[in-house]
Amino acid sequence: MPTIYDVARRAGVAPITVSRAINNTGYIRQATRQRVLTAAEELGYVPNRLASSLRSRRTNVLALVLADISNPFFTLIARGVEDTASDQGFMVIYCNTDESEDEEQKYIDLVLQNRVDGILLVPSGGGSAAIEATRRNRTPLVVIDRRIPEVEVDSVRGDSFGGAYELGRLLLNLGHRRIALLNGPAGVSTADDRQAGFNSALDEAGVPASQRLGLSGRFTTLSGREMALQAISQEPHLTAILAANNFIALGALQAIQECGLRVPEDIALVGFDDLPEALVAFPFLTVATQPAYEMAQKATGLLLERVAGTGPAEAQEIILPTRLIVRQSSGGRLDRDKPMNSVHGKTRMARK
Repeated sequence: MPTIYDVARRAGVAPITVSRAINNTGYIRQATRQRVLTAAEELGYVPNRLASSLRSRRTNVLALVLADISNPFFTLIARGVEDTASDQGFMVIYCNTDESEDEEQKYIDLVLQNRVDGILLVPSGGGSAAIEATRRNRTPLVVIDRRIPEVEVDSVRGDSFGGAYELGRLLLNLGHRRIALLNGPAGVSTADDRQAGFNSALDEAGVPASQRLGLSGRFTTLSGREMALQAISQEPHLTAILAANNFIALGALQAIQECGLRVPEDIALVGFDDLPEALVAFPFLTVATQPAYEMAQKATGLLLERVAGTGPAEAQEIILPTRLIVRQSSGGRLDRDKPMNSVHGKTRMARK
């Protein structure tokens, strides 16, 4: 493998000149720089970035620790992070925790050992252990998508409370009162905020506690299916479901169809986060959608400012608004006088 000395000999310059030409540092004539770069290309010289990073204490590598890379929402987050980082000459390492705090801590320890310049984190739980570890190592960190209560840390997220509130209001305005919330794990801020937003809409409408049904599970299709089956079984007069993310909504749709029921004729279905057009031939689901790509851009930009030492003095909390997209799955106004028929031990609205 050719070395920097081989390049220097071919270009007829000192090794320090080769270093300056390749790393674009210090003064060097343009003609000399071009001669060095040509020699390096002819020899197939690959710079030793590890040695360079040890000298500069900079690796130009960021880590993105995600909860579930298979979810299209987080896939879009990853794309936004990579595009923004690449524009500034940084590479990105991806880590997938599957919502496991143990996996999260394992990855945090690993990327810190490999001297990444900064970390973007979607916490699986409280996130405090990961934040403390990065602070001990003086590695900048920005939280994406979730809120870390009572911890001063940079964060960029969507308005989970507001989105769930708007979805709840939509269903209530359509006449629904027996609505089930199928949620993620209690203690995860997105789940807690969506529960709070939904409850706020019900409080304003005067819906009594006896008519409220909230179930906690995981942000997965399987969990969505299981929670929907439980909700349909527990509440015989159920007319609507609010799914706390796109995977839960897909699982709920499966369960509704398994019970011989229809969306929206028998049960209205709304959810959080949209699905890519490539996965859905006919857009159907009413959603509160978050600007995932913009969220990633802002979070990565803030992290790069921290890496460069140019960020604001105080920790930043950036909350981006959600957008309500109304489609067929929420249906029209509920006919509350329509009789109920039993199907497979469940209830459904009789068609006129």
